[in-house]
Amino acid sequence: MEKQILIFDTTLRDGEQAPGFSMNLDEKLRLALQLEKLCVDVIEAGFPIASEGDFLAVREIAGRVQNCKIAGLCRTKKLDIDRAWEALKNAQHPRIHTFIATSDIHLKHKLRMSREQVLAAAVEAVRYAKSLTDDVEFSAEDAVRSDPDYLCRVVEVVIDAGATVVNIPDTVGYAIPAEFGRLIRTISQRVPNIEKTILSVHCHNDLGMAVANSISAIENGARQVECTINGIGERAGNAALEEIVMTLHTRRNHFCLATGIKTQEIYSTSKLLTRLTGMQVQRNKAIVGANAFAHEAGIHQHGVMNNAMTYEIMTPESVGVPQSMLVLGKHSGRHALEKRYKELGYSLSEAELNAVYEAFTHLADKKKAIYDADLIAILQDREDEVPETYSFEKMHVISGSQLTPTATIRLKHGDEMVEDSSVGDGPVDAVFNAIDRIAGVQGRLLSYSLNSISRGRDALGEVLLQIERDGASYVGKAASTDVVEASAKAYLKAVNRAINNGKIGDGNQSRSVL
Repeated sequence: MEKQILIFDTTLRDGEQAPGFSMNLDEKLRLALQLEKLCVDVIEAGFPIASEGDFLAVREIAGRVQNCKIAGLCRTKKLDIDRAWEALKNAQHPRIHTFIATSDIHLKHKLRMSREQVLAAAVEAVRYAKSLTDDVEFSAEDAVRSDPDYLCRVVEVVIDAGATVVNIPDTVGYAIPAEFGRLIRTISQRVPNIEKTILSVHCHNDLGMAVANSISAIENGARQVECTINGIGERAGNAALEEIVMTLHTRRNHFCLATGIKTQEIYSTSKLLTRLTGMQVQRNKAIVGANAFAHEAGIHQHGVMNNAMTYEIMTPESVGVPQSMLVLGKHSGRHALEKRYKELGYSLSEAELNAVYEAFTHLADKKKAIYDADLIAILQDREDEVPETYSFEKMHVISGSQLTPTATIRLKHGDEMVEDSSVGDGPVDAVFNAIDRIAGVQGRLLSYSLNSISRGRDALGEVLLQIERDGASYVGKAASTDVVEASAKAYLKAVNRAINNGKIGDGNQSRSVL
């Protein structure tokens, strides 16, 4: 019988701490519900003591998610633990996750504590957390650079104090696979009470080996892996959930291990994260990148046409990547559209179908063939709607190699039509400047990406961007066959979020770097 590897997702804690990846409460809840649908075992929802925003997010997620354990991070301080428990206490399956550093470099330069003081703090924290809930995880921050003898001693005493999970983090991504595997094996063999706990790992990607280190740890006795969607996280990020899960899934005969992850939800979870944060994954990203199942070389194409397994070790469907099939056109009706959405895994209400059908027919008038990716983009645009202080009506852009780019924009504000013009360094810049003039919102562009959603010259262009205003950042996304129009609509969504105070950042005062 296959042994189970537990998947501990820390996208909403470690991942969300990374610059540019902050989310507001509604966005965190939306992602948490998708993680539940993905069937992760544990969701680390945040660091409750860090800010009021983190506390509220953990509390809301704890109250809404039913099928996953919900963890809240805290230092080995009673105030931290109490705050975490206050946020977690209504969860169906709460977990208090407490941590303290164990490496000499952290003890000397950060904590300014002795080894014995850290040992005492760890034991006291675990015992106190255990008095509040049965499920307590302890993490030895910077475990990889800790003295192995001392680390084993810490692990032993926290297990005696009641830790149900002990996590060994490679906090700074320093380990290499063979070395990390030996460390996990050493702990497994030398700690006498190790069978009373679940041994976990949390690997960072500073040297690009987070997934490899995690897999090595699994081979040497770890039974929980802490990871994030798309591998996001502090600095170079964390071990990518999708890569770990699909490694175990694809090489099941080698590992004889399994996870409870519903792999068909991997791609949609990845896409949701990019929409919420405005941060795309690189095209060659394993599992979820745009090129992960694309073949351009003639030899590869010939092999795949004869048998996909010649160059694909997993199917696109196994991770939820839609096949870009030619299925619908401008003469297709509501029933055909509804049927195709159901085949893609979306169940629409009558109102949703009517709204999507209107967008579909508008797009079908512009392009000859509608692909699955186009249908998903239409639906995602609907899901990403924000309160429209200003709504897009039309635009006129003049640009050329010998012309100063000029854009005229008409927006609807309540019952009033407002129009203005501006110039810019290019047509997109001119459009943004015209929107700024009308809305009175000067947004500084933080990131901008343009991707083709499907194939052909008439493919939808999807723009995903992020702006900053008054220290807060806002995301906008839109798609159109006209990339300048897509840019205008995406920018306007971000501006509307700014106007409606859709603040993304929580202003966390305290950060963890496990």
